[in-house]
Parts: sequence; C-alpha cells; structure tokens
Amino acid sequence: MMKIYLALFSLLALFPLTIFAHGVDVNTQQFLANTQGTAVAPFMYIGAKHMLTGYDHLLFLLGVIFFLFRSKDVFLYVSLFTLGHSLTLLTGVLANIQVNAYLIDAIIGLSVVYKGFDNLGGFQRVFGFQPNTKIAVLIFGLFHGFGLATKLQDFKMPQEGLWQNLLAFNVGVELGQICALSIILLLLSVWRRFDSYLSFAVVSNSFLMTGGLLLFAYQMIGFSVS
Repeated sequence: MMKIYLALFSLLALFPLTIFAHGVDVNTQQFLANTQGTAVAPFMYIGAKHMLTGYDHLLFLLGVIFFLFRSKDVFLYVSLFTLGHSLTLLTGVLANIQVNAYLIDAIIGLSVVYKGFDNLGGFQRVFGFQPNTKIAVLIFGLFHGFGLATKLQDFKMPQEGLWQNLLAFNVGVELGQICALSIILLLLSVWRRFDSYLSFAVVSNSFLMTGGLLLFAYQMIGFSVS
C-alpha cells in the first residue's frame, strides 16, 4: 500500500503548475465580471455546474454515504453537510469574510482523507476513540461552504441583486448535489448487490484517502507558489 501512495504522489511532478490555479473557468469568470443586477437562472446554472464538476465535494460525499444503507441516514448526513456549506457560502460572501482559497481547499482535501480513514475504522484502531460523525460532517460542510465562497469572492460582484444571486447559486449547488448523489447512490446500489462491495471496502476507502491527500498536496503546492 505504501508503494501505491508513493507512486501516486510522484505523479505530482508530471503536472504543470497551472493545475494549482484556484478559481472557476474562463467563461464563468467573464460572466461574473460582467453581471449587473439579479440573474437567478444563470447563477443557479453556475452553482449546479460547480457542484457537478467539484470532485473534492463529490469525493467527500461519496465517503459520507459509502456505509450508509438506509435512506433516512443518507438524508440526515447530506442535510448536515448542506446546512454547513450553505451557512458559510452565504455568510462568507455577504459578510466579506476573507480566507485563503488554497488553504481552505487544502482543508477540503483533508476532509476527504478524514472520511476514508473514518470508514476504515482508523480512529478506533489508531487512537482508541470514535469522533461524532454527524458533527464532523457538519463542520467539514462549513469548510466546503467557505471553499465555495472563495470562488465567488475572487470577483467584485455588484451589490445590486447580490443576495438573490447568492441564493440562486446556492440552490444550484443543491440541485447539482442532488443530481450527483442520485448517480452515486444508483451506482452504489448496484455494486452493493455483489460481495465485492464489502470485500473491496478497504481498497476503495484507501483510494479515497489517497485522492484526498493528493488534493491536499495540490493546494499546498499552489499556496507555496502563489
């Protein structure tokens, strides 16, 4: 397993430094820079697009629901995550709370590591205790929301229609999250019919941790060269 981790980390050297750039795509940048007044539908679209392409958010959600087999548990944990990132997304932008984008995204990478480690029972085996998973999901949801907020704070959005546009963006994020979760849950429900689901749980969550560590490393390198 250590060889796998070392091999994956060695891939960092193959990527140009532009991979560490923080922000949104060029078309979205131009739209945000030129937006005047309320634009509900476009901001909903941008929010949904960001969630559907936000691999860091999706990896964390995958870890959260990996061992949740009851619909009410999935609903509870996803609701806690949604509450967390909605609060800090809205508060971060409206209150103009400035945080370093790279460091926030590095913490988001660590949230993926945490969930994979938690799924493997690492806290019990290594530290002899189990953190409250509900509180942890809520807290990491707060960090994920700040990650969303920093991407909007890169632009001087006009005050006219600001809160309406933010609400629309947040609704779009939730719609994108619902779509992504529906696909993930569908794939998991199919996989859970086979014995390989549990037998490969260690490998799956080890790769989840690896993905989180790579995200963390990307952002920290981006922070160091920014």
